[in-house]
Order: sequence, then C-alpha cells, then structure tokens
Amino acid sequence: MIGTIYKGNATKLMLLGSGELGKEVAIEANRLGIHVIACDRYANAPAMLVAQESIILNMLDPIELEKLIRETKPDYIVPEIEAIHTETLVKLEKEGFNIIPSAKAVNLTMNREGIRNFASKELGLKTSKYEFADNFEAFKSAVQKIGIPCVVKPIMSSSGKGQSLIRSETEIAKAWDYGQTGGRSGKGRMIIEEFITFDFEITLLTIRHTGGTTFLPPIGHRQVNGDYVESWMPQPMSDLAISKAKQIAEKVTSGLGGFGLFGVELFVQSDEVYFSEVSPRPHDTGLVTLISQNYSEFSLHARALLKLPIPEIIFQIPAASSAILLEADTDQPAYEGLADALGVSGVDIKIFGKPDLHGKRRMGVALALGSSIEDARQKANSARDKIIIS
Repeated sequence: MIGTIYKGNATKLMLLGSGELGKEVAIEANRLGIHVIACDRYANAPAMLVAQESIILNMLDPIELEKLIRETKPDYIVPEIEAIHTETLVKLEKEGFNIIPSAKAVNLTMNREGIRNFASKELGLKTSKYEFADNFEAFKSAVQKIGIPCVVKPIMSSSGKGQSLIRSETEIAKAWDYGQTGGRSGKGRMIIEEFITFDFEITLLTIRHTGGTTFLPPIGHRQVNGDYVESWMPQPMSDLAISKAKQIAEKVTSGLGGFGLFGVELFVQSDEVYFSEVSPRPHDTGLVTLISQNYSEFSLHARALLKLPIPEIIFQIPAASSAILLEADTDQPAYEGLADALGVSGVDIKIFGKPDLHGKRRMGVALALGSSIEDARQKANSARDKIIIS
C-alpha cells in the first residue's frame, strides 16, 4: 500500500544525501506516489529541488541524525552519500526502521576497511593486496610492503578525494598529506593497495529484488584521480569474465543483504576479475542508464526497495555518459551551449541544479547513443564540451 503525498497516510522515503543521484531517485519515487524527504548538509541540493520536504543537517552527528529520524518516522531510509553516522543506522534498524538496502551494507561499505576485509577475508573474493595505516611511519612501512607503484586513499572518502598513485618514494609524504585532507571526517586511517595492471574496470549494476538478483550489462568507465569522468555501456568482455563478475557481485551483494541496486566495481585483467568496491545504491557511472534503457538504475532502485517487480528492461545501446565538470567561483551558475549540445541526434543533457560553484564541480552530465561505443563516447564528450558557465 502506498499513501498520498502530503497526507497523513503518505509513504515516506528519506534521502540521506541529496546530490544528483539522489535527485533521480526522488523523481522515480515521486512517480510511484512516494513522499520524499531530502536531507543534506547544505540548502537547495539537487534532490531538494524535487522533494516534498528538505532538511539541512550534519549527518555525521549521531544525536542530530537520530533525533530527525525518530521525529520524522520515514518508511524507507535511503543513504545516498558516505558522510553519514552509520552506527546510528545500525542501532535504528534493530528497532524496526527500514534502512535501504540494509544497515549492514551501509555500515560496511562506508568504510573501505570494513568492506575490503569483508570481501577478502569473509567471502574469499579475489582482491588486490592491501594494508592499513594510522600514522605516517606505518604508512611508509605499508607502502614498502605492498610495493611501488601502489594506490593509497582514506578509508572513508568519495569521488577520489584524498586518493593518490605513488610511483616513487619521493611521492610518499605528499600522498600521506593529501590523504589526510580527503577523508570525510578529517584526518585518519589510510588504505594502501597493490596497483593491478588491469585491462579495464567496470561497474556491474546488480539489483536484489523480491524475484531474485538481476544484472545489467557491464558498464565501462574512465576515472581521473578516482573520480568518474565518463562511462559507457556495454563494456566488451569475454563470457568467462562476465560469468566471474556476476559470481562476485552475487556473493558480495547477498552477503550485504537487503533489497535495492548495488554498484559493484571490478578490475578485469584478461579473464581474471578482481573485486574493488561496492556502493549499496545507484552509482555515478550508472548515469549512462538515463539513456541506455527504458528503466534507469534509479527507477530500478526505487522498485526494488519498494519490493515491486522488476520490469522487462529494453536496452538502447551502445550508450555513453560524460560528466560536465565545470570550474568557476559563483553563487549563481548560468549555463550556455545547451542548444548546440542538444542539436546533435541521440544526445541528451542533464543539468543537476547545484546552487553554487567554487572551484571544480560536477554540474551535469552529457548522454549519447551511438552506432558503436566509440561513437557514443565521442558524441557524449563533444556535447559535454559545449556546455560552459556563462
């Protein structure tokens, strides 16, 4: 049963984090008659622009977060970002609050140490070698143990913040200092990972729903300093690699539990597949699904968490997405180039509606269909380059 928005019987979904991914989830939830409460640390975040209620709070503050949830009593609590006091969600789930996909999934995946140990030690999945360090001396020792080159990052960060690739001993101190600025709660523990020479990396969107588990075609993507820049669908892979990828995704998402869409990140080297990370929610590389199929990852997430059937998915591929990363210093961003970008057949543009821009920020996404993956990528990147800040 779903109630009526703004009425006493409304079915309420609370978004913890209201960025561009949350905005699309809010739109899809609205289409199913769900009353959306968008929460974030700043006003007029993208999801707040389409939600029925918006609330500004520090989600890392356990007292503030618990007070809000108890007062609001949402039917569904949907974390959309990592900067959340996840122990509070674990506590509230035990009392009957519905955390999507599960408090265990959210708590483990918000911390790279938790999910890496879970995947490697408990599930026995193939991963890169890794170590953890709390101070600079331990960090240097871990780098030497893992070997150079290696990848280092805070155990709690997102969008590549604090991540470095160490190529020589002269870069160790700089990487440590940078990592200490990129964590979600300030300075802290770091993970040091073996650098795997992989052929490519993918996101395997995996949907856990009442009818079982569904996989979307693999999404190839390119990152710069750990942050998504472009993605495409489908990424060509051998049948054996696809089979291994699905086995890993099935194992890790089943272990985390709950219903919803997961973004499982994997490294592929020939027919070998290595687990990297998993997000218990729609993934930024999955923005390509806004054009690649009839039901986007956001629609599928909403249906799965509401325990509704997953519909037949009709794919329009090859498809690509390209992040519109802009740079300026303004509280009133204005955009030019939309007409030129949208004048190309098979191209679409989404502007996220973020309220300000200070430095570099992802402000939108260009989407494209093409006759091949390369054609779709070229069209998406060309459309991206046409959008500028006025």
